[in-house]
Amino acid sequence: MYCDPVEGKLPAEGTNEAATDTRVLGLLGVEPVLGNEFTMTFDVDGTEVTETFILSGWWDYDEAIVANHVLIPHSRAQAIYDQVGIGSGIGRDEMTGSWNMDVLLGSSLHIEQDLSKILAGHGYQTESRSEGANYIATGVNWGYSGSQLADNMDPATAVAIVGLLLTIIFTGYLIIYNVFQISVSNDIRFYGLLKTIGTTGRQLRRIIRQQALLLSLVGIPLGLLIGYGVGVRLTPVILSRLNGVVQDAVSASPLIFVGSALFAWVTVLISCRRPGKAAAKVSPVEAVRYTEGASGRKATRRSQSGASLSKMAWANLGRSRGKTAITITSLSLAALLLNMTVTFTNGFDMDKYLSNVVSDFMVADAGYFQVGALWNAGRALPEAVISGLEAQPGVEAGGRIYGETSPVEEFVTEDYYRAMYSAWNDQETLDYMVAAADKNDTGLLADRAQLYGMEGYALDKLTVLEGDLSKLHEPGGRYVAAVYSDDDYGNPRMNSHWARLGDTVTLRYVEEYEYYDPDTGKILDPGRIPDDQPFQSRAKAYRDMEYEVAALATVPHSLSYRYYGADEFIMNDQTFIQDSGTNDVMYYACDVDEESTAGMEAFLSDLTNKQMPQLNYESKATYAAEFDSFRNMFLMLGGVLSFIIGLVGVLNFLNAILTGILTRRRELAMLQSIGMTGRQLKTMLIWEGLYYALGAVAVSLALSFAAGPLLSKVLESTFWFFTYRFTVLPILSLAPIFAVLGIGAPLIVYRTVAKRSIVQRLRETE
Repeated sequence: MYCDPVEGKLPAEGTNEAATDTRVLGLLGVEPVLGNEFTMTFDVDGTEVTETFILSGWWDYDEAIVANHVLIPHSRAQAIYDQVGIGSGIGRDEMTGSWNMDVLLGSSLHIEQDLSKILAGHGYQTESRSEGANYIATGVNWGYSGSQLADNMDPATAVAIVGLLLTIIFTGYLIIYNVFQISVSNDIRFYGLLKTIGTTGRQLRRIIRQQALLLSLVGIPLGLLIGYGVGVRLTPVILSRLNGVVQDAVSASPLIFVGSALFAWVTVLISCRRPGKAAAKVSPVEAVRYTEGASGRKATRRSQSGASLSKMAWANLGRSRGKTAITITSLSLAALLLNMTVTFTNGFDMDKYLSNVVSDFMVADAGYFQVGALWNAGRALPEAVISGLEAQPGVEAGGRIYGETSPVEEFVTEDYYRAMYSAWNDQETLDYMVAAADKNDTGLLADRAQLYGMEGYALDKLTVLEGDLSKLHEPGGRYVAAVYSDDDYGNPRMNSHWARLGDTVTLRYVEEYEYYDPDTGKILDPGRIPDDQPFQSRAKAYRDMEYEVAALATVPHSLSYRYYGADEFIMNDQTFIQDSGTNDVMYYACDVDEESTAGMEAFLSDLTNKQMPQLNYESKATYAAEFDSFRNMFLMLGGVLSFIIGLVGVLNFLNAILTGILTRRRELAMLQSIGMTGRQLKTMLIWEGLYYALGAVAVSLALSFAAGPLLSKVLESTFWFFTYRFTVLPILSLAPIFAVLGIGAPLIVYRTVAKRSIVQRLRETE
């Protein structure tokens, strides 16, 4: 549960110790000092219990975690269960005494399938409650994006992932390859001279490989240190975006360093193979007269327009098509990755993310927002608070949602009853429960139901699956909406409720229960039932009322009871108050105009923190801030990766320009010797750089159009709140930067070369 004390420790078995957070301690008026005693009164399966604990540890309250926790030893929990008569069984609310397992598997891939296999190996299944009593419900945290990706893997998704990995790997290969290519090009005459004194091609390849390994001995450890330093700095920033969902820990596993070093070493060996072959194949004469792209068949072209500097530059790029392709590809990959990062982060759809947060503000008793806390009349929201909220400026619309505080029952078939309770009970227990259940005249079994009374504001926030809610707006109408559950992606589970459109539902409002011995039928006094006495309850005084199912709907999580275990029905507020005889407000929700949002936020913060700390609130702005934090985390990671890849691309581009000019020093000098001016020469080189830039932009655009459909499929299957939006603006924004590089890099390199006179450059081969 990520409840790790920052002070003290978790409670020990066999003690009355407890650990909790600072908010709970603050509400109880207890200082967070180890050893302090605190007393709590809480509900256990409908029984009010008061217990005193000794504080063994505490942690800071995190607003992103909706549930406050008080952790006690299992032995103490069992003693409380025994005290209220639950023993080792399950409470009447079907939650108390049950076990929830938070499972952490060795891999975040295929979580759902792995859980199903584990349960199947122990005789359980996760498919359906109606399949038998061996059903166990499971769920996967959607935050494990790797699991969602693996579960939705198909050939197109696999191709997209492999393509992305190859993109990143290939860019690393390119820069190492270009470094050795430049080295060989610069030293090609030296290698030619070595051949004249008897050095073999194999020995030359070995020399280059030894150079690579010597550089690796220095570069790889340095890279590991820099990478670890960046990771140490970056990881806490990322973890802070997750609001405590992941423990703050930086891994220094040796496997990470060994794997990274091995990958870099293999990449170096592969990258130096081709330059090594080039050096080994060159003859002494070719080495002395080496000019890039000079070998091979020469094409003769006829032109009526004559030569131009731009055409000469274009022809120069064609002399070494491999180098040109590598340079353009390197720049293109950087632009493509940046475009994918922006597409990814821009695709985070806040409307989808906030789809379950359907109101700007919600106010309720603090217990309502706590996971596992059952709502009751003692947590009703006072009308005075609602009046104060409605009086705030900027409130556009709002509504009360009434919660059930008196028992209500429905009547279901035996098959449905067994399917519902098979998840928590074995076959023998189910048989006993069916036999003991109260039944109506038609043999249907009485079961607990849960009701909402909603004003029009809340009714308009529901998602209608079938039918419509217009009849629920009729005052005093006997109509209900059956509530169906849905998954994290908003897909309704159509087997989660028995009621269908047009069905007649009988609801029993219980005013009094009687308790009896299931073996003898003897009526028992509820105040004098011995601890070892088995008993059952049934409605004694009640009112049965019939309703027509006007709609099937799902309730956004933020508007729900926030716990499950009973079939739910919705009716309008007046019908609810009239038929249930209660008017307890579970929460109040409202929308405010944009100008008044900050004021309402400040008002509620002061109300819940200072004036009435037993209350709490949620706001859409809070969730929006969490969304922005989550998106910015990916933007930061993608930005860092794009910067690294972009830097590699720029270095490759500079390497290409540098190599092209250095290996053509003599050729360029010859052009100047026959009349080409320095200005014309620089213009030609600038055209070459601009062709590189234009080619990189064109290839990036083409790759973006091709990768778009694959990227959208991968991301939409991984993040339920993602909406693909195609864009090429990042690439177009990089075009001016590429143009500046295309102009500036050749000029800088040429200025270095031009420091030597034409005669000196012409004599380099002599």
